[in-house]
Amino acid sequence: MKIAVAGGTGFVGKVLTETLLQQGHELVLLTRNPEPYRQFSGRMLKAVAWDGRILNGWERQLESIDAVVNLAGEPIAARRWTAEQKRRIADSRIFATRALVLAIKGVQRKPGILVNASAVGYYGNVPEGEVQETAAAGNGFLAEVCAAWEREALEAEKAGVRVVLPRIGIVLEQGDGALAKMIPPFRFYAGGPLGSGKQWMPWIHREDLIRIILFCLSDRCVSGPVNAVAPKPVTMKEFCAGLGKALHRPNWAPVPGFVLKLILGDMAEMLLGGQQAVPEKLRMLGFKFQYPFLDDALSAIFTDLRASGRPNSA
Repeated sequence: MKIAVAGGTGFVGKVLTETLLQQGHELVLLTRNPEPYRQFSGRMLKAVAWDGRILNGWERQLESIDAVVNLAGEPIAARRWTAEQKRRIADSRIFATRALVLAIKGVQRKPGILVNASAVGYYGNVPEGEVQETAAAGNGFLAEVCAAWEREALEAEKAGVRVVLPRIGIVLEQGDGALAKMIPPFRFYAGGPLGSGKQWMPWIHREDLIRIILFCLSDRCVSGPVNAVAPKPVTMKEFCAGLGKALHRPNWAPVPGFVLKLILGDMAEMLLGGQQAVPEKLRMLGFKFQYPFLDDALSAIFTDLRASGRPNSA
C-alpha cells in the first residue's frame, strides 16, 4: 500500500512509520520539518512539508494514496493547561484533520481509508460501568476536543472514504509518553496514586496500538470509533501498584486532588477522572492483544529498559 502519515514523527507515529516501511509499504510522511528525513527519502519514503492547516501544494501527494493515517496533534501533557495551551491542543487536531479531509476531497483518486486518531477522553469522566464505543460523548475540555476532532474526520465519509477513529488510551512504552512522567517519582520513593486512586485508567501498550492501526488498515470491516485500549482496564491505584512492583519501589499515599489542581491547573481534570473503556469492537472482530494485562506490559517494558542499559527514568 501507499500510505500518507501525518504525525509520523511522534511517540506513536515514529514506530508506526518504521513498522510500515519494514512491511514494505510506500510512505508519504507529512511533517513540519522534513529536512531530517531527506537523507532517507527514496522510493519507499517521501518526506513532505506541511503546516497542518493550509493547502499549499502538499495535498497533491495524496493523489495516488491508498490510505491516510493522522496522528497529528500537540501532546496532551506537554505543559500546564493555560488558555493558550488548550487552544493549541484543540487547534492542532481540528485544523490538521480538516486540512487532510479537504485534501482527500480534492484529489481525483480517493484513498480507501482514513485512520484518524482520537482518545478515550471523548467519553469524559465515567466513574462506574464499562464504556463501549456506542457510549455518548461526555463533558469537559477533552471530551469537547475529541468530539470536534472526530466530526472533522467523519467529513471524509461524504467522499466515500472509510473512516476509523481509534479512541486511544494512555500509551505505555519506554522513552516518552505517560511513563516518562510517572517513573521519576517512583524512582525516588515518592510515587503514588493521583487523587482518590479509584478513577479508571484505560491503557494500551504501544506495540498493541501499532497492531490495532495496522488491523484497521487491512480489515475492511472496521469503521467508526474503535476503543484502542487493553481489554483489562485498571484503576489509578491498581496502575500505580503495578508500576511500583515493576520498579521495585513502594506505592505511597495518594497525591490529593487539590494539590494536582494547584500544580497542573485544568490539566488535573484529565488525571482525576477516567472511564472503564473496553475494546468491544476489536473483541467482536477477533483482534488478539499481545499485552492484555498491565503486569505483563510493564514487565516487558522494564525488561527492555534493563537490557538496553538505560536508566528507568525513560
